[in-house]
Amino acid sequence: MRTSEESRLAEEAEWFLDHLLVEKGASQHTVAAYNCDLGQIAELICKWGISSWSQYDEHVDAKVRAAFARRKLSPGTVARKASSVRSLLKFLIRRGEGPPAGLFSSSTVRRRRPLPKALSLDEVDRLLCAADEGGSIGLRNRAMFELLYGGGLRVSELVGLRIEDYMRDESVIRVLGKRGKTRLVPLPAGTKTWLDRYLDEARDRIAKPKAGSVIFANSKGSGLSRSGVFRILRASATRAGISKSIGPHTLRHTYAVHLVQAGADLRSVQELLGHESVATTDIYTQLDVQTLRRKYDKAHPRAK
Repeated sequence: MRTSEESRLAEEAEWFLDHLLVEKGASQHTVAAYNCDLGQIAELICKWGISSWSQYDEHVDAKVRAAFARRKLSPGTVARKASSVRSLLKFLIRRGEGPPAGLFSSSTVRRRRPLPKALSLDEVDRLLCAADEGGSIGLRNRAMFELLYGGGLRVSELVGLRIEDYMRDESVIRVLGKRGKTRLVPLPAGTKTWLDRYLDEARDRIAKPKAGSVIFANSKGSGLSRSGVFRILRASATRAGISKSIGPHTLRHTYAVHLVQAGADLRSVQELLGHESVATTDIYTQLDVQTLRRKYDKAHPRAK
């Protein structure tokens, strides 16, 4: 079982892996290789008290290389693992969430404000509407995106959903998260409506017996894959006129951002997202402070 430090490192790496798959067009094999390398490094550095990639510096990098060398890994393998983590760090630096940019050439990085990447309410509405092109496939796509946004699911959790996980009467879905951890996610009325429509009107027209009880099936009738969801989402975003590069994780973060902006506390958001540690949810603290400031300005006599 992973420690909370490993969990946070893994959460921070998710954006990078999504970036490789969606924006760079990397193959599933390449993404899996990066995931393996980063997972091994995360397991190693968390033993040294490192809980965020922002703490990774040249000293840590040297220790990592030395540790792998002691395991008698070939120089080429060590170099590949080092390259994997440097690619991750450069990506995080561009987002303003990595170590000091001085660790790399200043010409290759550009710092940004460390705010979560999220869609506006208007963009969410346009994306959801663009997902439904009509017919069984359109219903499936709309239900998928409604769940990603309305439930804050990871794409791996979405494609793993089974009919028995949906408690229709309670408007709750049982989600199997990372490391086999299960959580119950309440569904908004709108999300439930689209999921019910898909299950009642379209699912049996798409899914074949080989899909078992998987909720979301592809056009061939078997279970939908992560990469399949990415492709469908990107096509829908184009139809919706959304030019920014987005993936399923964008909808998950948008879910969290909109919750915080509506006044939800970080501990509740942590539980809904399935984060093992509230430290992983700390990225939303800045938004939480902004929300409190707006409420203060609106309500407190001294703010007038």
